[in-house]
Amino acid sequence: MSRSASSVGVGWRRLAEAAENARERVTTHAWSVLQAVMAAVVAWTVAGGLVQGHDPFFAPIAAVIALNTSGGERGANAVRLLTGVVFGILSGEAAIFLTGGGGYGALALGVGLAMTAALAIGVQRIVIGQAAASAILTVVFALNFGGGNAGLDRLTDALIGAGVALVFSQLLFPARLVAILRRIESDALTEMAHMLDVSGRALRRDDESSSEQMVTWLGDLSRPMTELSRARENSRHTIRLSTIRWGDPAPVLAEDEVIDRLILLGESCLFLARTTAAMSEDERHELAPIVSRMASALYTLADGLSSRQARQHAVEGALRSARRFGSGGAEADPVTIATHLAVEMVATDIMVFAGIRFEEAEEALREDEGGLEVPHPPGVPWLPWLPWRPPVDRIRRRWPSLRRGSR
Repeated sequence: MSRSASSVGVGWRRLAEAAENARERVTTHAWSVLQAVMAAVVAWTVAGGLVQGHDPFFAPIAAVIALNTSGGERGANAVRLLTGVVFGILSGEAAIFLTGGGGYGALALGVGLAMTAALAIGVQRIVIGQAAASAILTVVFALNFGGGNAGLDRLTDALIGAGVALVFSQLLFPARLVAILRRIESDALTEMAHMLDVSGRALRRDDESSSEQMVTWLGDLSRPMTELSRARENSRHTIRLSTIRWGDPAPVLAEDEVIDRLILLGESCLFLARTTAAMSEDERHELAPIVSRMASALYTLADGLSSRQARQHAVEGALRSARRFGSGGAEADPVTIATHLAVEMVATDIMVFAGIRFEEAEEALREDEGGLEVPHPPGVPWLPWLPWRPPVDRIRRRWPSLRRGSR
């Protein structure tokens, strides 16, 4: 009976965890969904009013597909969609002309021409798929409805849908690149903090970190790092191609430099977690609170990247912990020296990431007392051409429960 009750309890916990994950995903992407819904309605209305005598079903589809990507890529996605539609329609019409009408031969020829043309210019997969789909619809409409202006109507719908998507993504709701990068940075910091937190608790229990656990930590840490690198590339692409050029790209470029510091911090955290496995029992017990305090500093950073107070608190905690642990001494064994070096590396990288110059961070570690003043982090621009921003930080301080969902 107790085993059955335990199974039920585990099942309920898993169900509650799945429900919480689903709620977080919906909350995170709710604004994107709302934008897509509004864009679909606008595209349907515009296409129905401008083009008479056909059902403008593709205009809202084009708008939603164009917006269905990360914020920094929505404008480029609309252009890719339109490129694929143009290739597909031209290929479908050419196939109908060459075969003398719609049919299996026209369908095969149209799809082949569309995909070959898209591949020839080296476009993304979405363009190839849209080219093939457009060719298929062009030929099918010609076969079932006697041709007419199916290709031209679809091209008009695509232009309207892509145009609406561009208005939404570039004018009304442009990508807040700094906010996107900060959110991914926060996820990466949380993963680093979790790794050190687990390592610190293992040191207290005198558990040895296995090679399998190290591989797991490396995998968990590589995912946010990969996402961070991808987001940085997208931000640079967006600066070149989107309306952020109308404003000041400096905040995005500054955040790109911060990402380099974050990557170094992740490597230092992994090095620290790895060196703890080879220490003696006494050293492990001495190191446990240091590792846990470093994890606490990272959690503080993750929850307050835009707050100077949070960064100051994290820097003070990391600096205090590294000073207490010391440098290990010249006569210490290589493992102890490596561990002390790892602690100093993590503390230094935390300080540099928070905005302290590297020379100042190294000098602070050599001193026995005294602190560092963390500069105010750059603000998160609301719109590329609008200096005003809503008081989001004030709202988050008043209602902390909204902090994670609003990112």
